[in-house]
Amino acid sequence: MEKIISLHNQHVKDWKKLLTRKQRKKTGTYLLDGWHLINEALTANVNVKSLIITSDQLEEHDDIVTRDFPIYEVTDEIMRAITDTVTPQGIAAEVELPTDQFDIPESSRGAWLFLDQVQDPGNIGTMVRTADAAGFTGVVAGSKTADLYSPKVVRSMQGSQFHLTLRHGNLDEWIELFKKQHFPIYGTQLNPEAKNFRDVAPAGSFALVMGNEGNGLSDNILSQTTSNLYIPMNGRAESLNVAVSAGILMFQLNQNIK
Repeated sequence: MEKIISLHNQHVKDWKKLLTRKQRKKTGTYLLDGWHLINEALTANVNVKSLIITSDQLEEHDDIVTRDFPIYEVTDEIMRAITDTVTPQGIAAEVELPTDQFDIPESSRGAWLFLDQVQDPGNIGTMVRTADAAGFTGVVAGSKTADLYSPKVVRSMQGSQFHLTLRHGNLDEWIELFKKQHFPIYGTQLNPEAKNFRDVAPAGSFALVMGNEGNGLSDNILSQTTSNLYIPMNGRAESLNVAVSAGILMFQLNQNIK
């Protein structure tokens, strides 16, 4: 185990760079902050490149030193610098990104959530976590959607990235894949031609597409959907948060929930 006390240490500089998408892409790794997420990664047999821990947490997790990955004891100041949080949990890990995160399979079954130009990390993380809870197979982030492995998204997902399939890619190509298999593509839209989501029968395999927080689904995506859904509202609110809407629709549409 190596002890680091300087912010200018090269390891610290490299970990701090992982706050950027460019560095994550370069190294093929990202950071997890907190024992819960690290434990989820270990359970999922994700490759841990290094464990970063403060002295206080080392006392609480003293059995961690028996692991076969590099361990670095750091100061609280270093932990705050690399995790970009005001109150980090004192234990972090650099773990390997999925090597297949940009792959498009030849076929795919189950319930999938597609994200079209969604920008808010909290919304994205919440939707991934809800997709996990609703029994979805995977989530695809379109080319203009925020990175699924940015620190804020990772914190919001709370480990759900280890329970389902996450992909980044061109939604046009993913929609074409589902259409070739004759699976429905559900969009979301507020207009007279959209369907009440309660009138749509659940399907074994389908894709639900959620759009940008301010603009909704792009015209390109709307032109490719099988049907577009809306959620009727009895109150006076004009709209629902995209993550709330996604949660309602996911639990309604997925018939595989037991």
